Amino acid sequence: MPRYRLQHQHRPEECGATFAAFNGHDSPLRHTTAMSSCPFGGHAIWWDVQATSEAAALQLLPFYVAQRTTVAAIAPVEIP
Repeated sequence: MPRYRLQHQHRPEECGATFAAFNGHDSPLRHTTAMSSCPFGGHAIWWDVQATSEAAALQLLPFYVAQRTTVAAIAPVEIP
């Protein structure tokens, strides 16, 4: 199954709403760990997910979060 990196960006005052949006959304991403730059002032969150398509990857997120998220297909590569 393809892998995608989801990169969500929000303003500092939107941190609370971003995390609260997951409360009403049934997603396998709930109660898991994600990488975030919020504690350092960057206000971005990254998830690496498996999904059948970019659209399916975005559906893992609540609408409020998904509309501020970009998707990139990713795969491991060997660095020479």
